[in-house]
Parts: sequence; C-alpha cells; structure tokens
Amino acid sequence: MKTFLFALTAALGFATSSWGNPPLPYEAKAKHMGVVTCQSSLCHGSIVSWKSSNVLQNEYVTWSRADPHALKAAQVLMNDQSRKIAANLRLKEPAHQAKICVDCHGHNPPKERQGEQFSAADGVSCEACHGPAEKWLSTHVQPNATHADNVRNGLYPTGDPVALARLCLSCHFGNKDKFVTHRIMGAGHPRITFELDTFTLTQPPHFVPDADWVKRKGSWDSVRLWAIGQALAAQEQLDVFSDSKRGRDRLFPELVVFDCHACHHPMSDKRWRPATGPQPGVVRFNDANLIMLRQIVRRVDPSASADFNERVRKLHEAVAGDGEAAAAHRAARAVREAIDLLIPKLAKRSFNDADMRAILASLAEEGQSGGYRDFAGAEQSAMAVGSVLNYLARRGALKDVKAANAALDRLFKSIADDEKYQPERFQAAISAVRQLAQP
Repeated sequence: MKTFLFALTAALGFATSSWGNPPLPYEAKAKHMGVVTCQSSLCHGSIVSWKSSNVLQNEYVTWSRADPHALKAAQVLMNDQSRKIAANLRLKEPAHQAKICVDCHGHNPPKERQGEQFSAADGVSCEACHGPAEKWLSTHVQPNATHADNVRNGLYPTGDPVALARLCLSCHFGNKDKFVTHRIMGAGHPRITFELDTFTLTQPPHFVPDADWVKRKGSWDSVRLWAIGQALAAQEQLDVFSDSKRGRDRLFPELVVFDCHACHHPMSDKRWRPATGPQPGVVRFNDANLIMLRQIVRRVDPSASADFNERVRKLHEAVAGDGEAAAAHRAARAVREAIDLLIPKLAKRSFNDADMRAILASLAEEGQSGGYRDFAGAEQSAMAVGSVLNYLARRGALKDVKAANAALDRLFKSIADDEKYQPERFQAAISAVRQLAQP
C-alpha cells in the first residue's frame, strides 16, 4: 500500500444523506444504454478537461485508460487463476460468462434491460456506477438540468456518502445478491480487502469536489466516508451471520464472517490469549470493522460508546458460547440496531481537526494496548490511519508531513504480508502514530 497524503483535493463541510435508499444501478428498472453513449469527445470523451464546464468532460478517457474498473476487472476472468476457480467451483460456464463472477467483475444487468449498444465486454462501465441512462441520458445535458433532476430520472447519487458506500461495498464487500463466500475463496479467490476511503483515494479520480461540485452535491469528507464505509460493511457482515440461509454452508456456518487467520496460521503459532477471545479453540468473529466503529462511536456519540462496546462484547461471547445460534443471532441484531442509529449521525457529521486527532489517538491507543492481534483489524486500522492523516495534511493541520509519511510507510510495511503478520511489529509501528495526533 503506497502512502497517499495529499492524494486528492477535497472541499470541506457536510452533506446529508438526502436521496433516501435508491436502488443500486443493477436493480434499477431502466435500460442500460452502453459506454458508447458517453464516449464522444463532445460528451465525456475529451482528451483534456473543459474550463467552461462544471464537469471535467474527460471522464471516459480517465476510466478507459487508467481505471482498473474498465477492462482489467473483466479481463482477469480470462486468466488461468479464474479458469481454475471456475473449475474448482464446478461452474457450468467459464468465469467470464458465469453470473457469480460477472456480477462484480463486469456490468451484468438483466438481458431485457440491456440497450442495443450495451456491451458486456466494457467491464465495470459507466452505468454500473451511475445507473441505467435510459431516462436521464438526453435530459442531463439540457441547459437547465440540475443534479436533483438527474437523480429523479435515475442517475445514481454517488455524491451522497451513504449511497456511495452502498454502491462500492456491493461488489468490494458484497451484499444479498453477490458475495464472496468462504467456498469461493477456498476455490482460489483472493481474500477480500477493502476500505472505502483508501480505495477511493487510490483510484484515478474523474471528478473534482470544487465549489461547483459542493453546490450541486454537498461536500466531500474523507473521514466521514471512511466511517460510513465501516458501518455499512459491519452491517452486511452481521446480516450474513444472522441470516439462516446466507449464514450457512450446508453443515457448516459461513466461515467468511470469521477471522481468516484464526485458522489460517501454523499450528505452532499459539495466538490465542484472553484479550483476543472468550475461549481458546473457538473461531473468532471477524470484528475488524467493529473495532473501527468503536473508535468512531467514541467520538461521534460518546453517550452511546459504553453500550456499543457492551453489545460487541456480548456478540463475541454468544459466538463463542454453548452453540445456541439463536442467541448469537440476537446479539448480532443488537449490534446492527446500534449501527442503524449511528449511520444518520455519520451522514450529517462534519469531521473537524479535533475529531480526527481524537480518532487517530484512539486508533493508536488500541494498537498500543494489543488490540490488533488479528491481521484484519490491523489492516483496517492502517488504512484508517492513512485516511485521517491524509485529511489532516490537506487541511494543513499536520506539523510534519514528512514524519507522517514515514510513520505511515512503517505501518503499511508491518502488514505487507498477511501470512507473515507479526502483531508486535504492528504494535511498535502504530505507537509512532500517537504523537502525530498532537496539535
């Protein structure tokens, strides 16, 4: 993971989640018209950005030349590893034609919603994120068209942080319709690694949240996006765990919701200790996102912090209990209910310097106390530290950016290989972050 301080210029302020709960692009009841309708040099295919436009107009060029969502996401389904995964899963079709693969590695709306110029070969194309263009393609270029008009006509509101998180996580984490299960990973699929703000910052941007963007869509707040991403990822994981169908794989529970490295480490590596689980020998629930949420709740809603921590503790206790699934599912739902109450507060929150320093300090404190014994929690923590430092740097609120970059590099080096992760190395690396939280 590369250091990315100053990776993206962002406006400040706050934006509420004002678009409700719109259908995701693949769920929308309209036709997908195809990339060809966007790629003209007079539309979004300009080689250079237009000074006279409130959008860059070169979005197609950025996507097609630099964004891995374009061709690479689909092309990977043609390689040897994908062919092996398809064979191991005994799929009837090759990976590049199988719905279980193409739903995320491409843009795969139902056949009846594919326009004449739609091409599956385009990969994760414009409408996969911005919604089927049938009802807004012609109207969004009209002189008096507003962003609100476009959204009402079916444009997906990617400027809304909750909607954006739902969209990105639907593939990069999974949802009710598409999810990388333990069985798929067992067949050879890589472990899912994702944090919304980090991955957004490292993608080639095709928008600039300048004053005009803020006026139309609200502001861009990286730390808020990180927090909402953590909340929605935790919700999805709890939903999988609690669902009697999604939470089972025949006789076994769906193991993807548990910590991978609780099992995938050498038998000689005795990792369990009282601080990391209620009982030895019990597969630990993957609480990486919940650990992040603990720091978020602590700052955003201090009065709810003790209750949230207690709900998470009871979840771990129930998962490692006497085998009563109903009790564990009740505990999971209790945590989810707390997150339900948190998300609207996050959507309205404008994170200031004090918030970010407090979150940074609490992340470091958790690490110094040995809270990241599991790799997944350490990985999420490192990306969170990067997001917060990045935002502080852009605001001119870091005294020593060079030192921050060095500390961040050491942190990412300590999680460079999940199979060789050493908690003590990470603990030492994150201790250096504590002093960066000082004003």
